[in-house]
Amino acid sequence: MPRHRILVAYDGTDFHGWQRQLRPDVDELRTVQKVVEDAVFSVFHERVPVVGASRTDSGVHAIGQVAAFTTEKELPVERLAVALTGRLPDDVQVREATIVDEGFDPIGDARSKCYRYDFAIARPPATWPPLFERRTTYHTPYELDVEAMSEAAALLVGTHDVAGLAQKHHGRDNTVRTIHACAVSVPGTSRVRLEIVGNGFLYNMVRIIAGTLLEVGRGRTTPERIPEILATGDRRLAGQTLPPEGLCLRWIHHGPGEFPDGDAEGLGRP
Repeated sequence: MPRHRILVAYDGTDFHGWQRQLRPDVDELRTVQKVVEDAVFSVFHERVPVVGASRTDSGVHAIGQVAAFTTEKELPVERLAVALTGRLPDDVQVREATIVDEGFDPIGDARSKCYRYDFAIARPPATWPPLFERRTTYHTPYELDVEAMSEAAALLVGTHDVAGLAQKHHGRDNTVRTIHACAVSVPGTSRVRLEIVGNGFLYNMVRIIAGTLLEVGRGRTTPERIPEILATGDRRLAGQTLPPEGLCLRWIHHGPGEFPDGDAEGLGRP
């Protein structure tokens, strides 16, 4: 039976995250997994689970979600991405589809993931908050010290117990994670961008890191706060959990090494 690997992009604004959420006596919530499974059924006429590599939360976007499913039928894979996208709502696309080994596990085989958080710095009337990017960018009216944010971000690189950078009820027994790269850049006028690559992330971890770096950028705390958070595991020392609209899953790497091209040059590339 063929196993299919698909690369999925979506605007997460109107979704309750990736994973299906079945609740008794209420209508099923709208999730990306559900609409993708419905599209697979429409194409193959088989009800099969579609397993995603990352459980993105409500409102979080993706351009590089990796998912896989196995069917009994075999269809031309070169036409599958178009066929699935034609059966999906306008806020989801299947960007590519391939046949993979039947043992491919999008969760267990993932080596690293890259997330991006975008800030818009706007103080009217000189600069207005983003209008056409308001669903994909977090707006802050404060000027940010990018150099200080970059210094703080660099202190996150390495293997650490990151319990202080996650919600209390994260549901994981092991809170040790490796951050392969973490960088802050200025991609355009009135824009600041955080990009982070790691072997895995706890619940809300990237949004809490973004909130902590925002505090550093505003001058409300210093880069030295990062080692203190990592050493104590005290969530109260970290910043707020920023809203989901600025967060996007960029890519998930399943090959050798930690990066798709073997180094950090293409950090934010899908």
